[in-house]
Amino acid sequence: MFLDLDEIGKLDVHKNAGDFLMEFQMKTVPSERIATQKILSVIGECIDNFGPSCVGVQKILNARCPLLRFSHQASGFQCDLTVNNSIALKSSELLYIYGSLDSRVRALVFSVRCWARAHSLTSSIPGTWITNFSLTVMVIFFLQRRSPPILPTLDSLKSLADAEDRCILNGHNCTFVRDLYKIKPSGNTETLELLLKEFFEYFGNFAFNKNSINIRQGKEQNKPDSSPLYIQNPFETSLNISKNVSQSQLQKFVDLARDSAWILEQEDKSQPSLSSKQPWGLATLLLPPGAVSTPLSKKKKKPMNEKVKGLLASIKSSTTDSSKGTHGKRAISTQV
Repeated sequence: MFLDLDEIGKLDVHKNAGDFLMEFQMKTVPSERIATQKILSVIGECIDNFGPSCVGVQKILNARCPLLRFSHQASGFQCDLTVNNSIALKSSELLYIYGSLDSRVRALVFSVRCWARAHSLTSSIPGTWITNFSLTVMVIFFLQRRSPPILPTLDSLKSLADAEDRCILNGHNCTFVRDLYKIKPSGNTETLELLLKEFFEYFGNFAFNKNSINIRQGKEQNKPDSSPLYIQNPFETSLNISKNVSQSQLQKFVDLARDSAWILEQEDKSQPSLSSKQPWGLATLLLPPGAVSTPLSKKKKKPMNEKVKGLLASIKSSTTDSSKGTHGKRAISTQV
């Protein structure tokens, strides 16, 4: 949800009340952002203290776009409230359109987001980790890259729009077709299981160091800056929606994606017996790290300190053995 304060400026603040003139004035603040933060802070207090069935109020005021987050117990809805943020509403509508085009879209998004939460890749607290919105855009981009594509690019949706779909917000073109019947269904028949494995495989080997993600055109592009993860905002194209993500968090995502792809690859190769109590296949993806042991650890490289220790031990052992030999020859082995 967003609170549209732009309309307030269009109201007539001068009211005649008999012989008196009533005028409403707002206190001045250094910037519009500070005004937004103050407004949301007051609204947050009101919702927290007086909002029926509203719980878990969080004031996330230092984000790029300040917001309030709360839950409504009666309906089960979780709400994000911002101010003058009509583009975010348009982004939500776009995600709804994409989710309605193919039954596999929402299922794949849900699976990836559950996987990310189980491995602490995402958090309800703002920080340097990947957000659910970024993950959702990554899923959309991946589905645009399939052959044949499962989802159309945003530019394709724009080309199908007519006059009533036209939308310009804050100077940004947010136009896309809203009639689902105008969008041709995909001929792709890949299973959801295959798509999940391929998602992990794709992003486990994605060149994040040089390429960005762009769902407008559905193709990889050179990064315009040095951010570890660059995902172009669908409408405000000069913005990176994943600018907050650190290199360490991105590397954690990549490592877990590779591990998960390997686990799903083994699904048909080593099915456990019915008496086995160990989680297997897809179930292992939703367990926290360390909860289950997999053969994957055998395929991982040894840490550098272990390699060095092994090398030194090997040299020492070879040196000792050679001193017992004849003709003063030494044979130093460097195998670890």
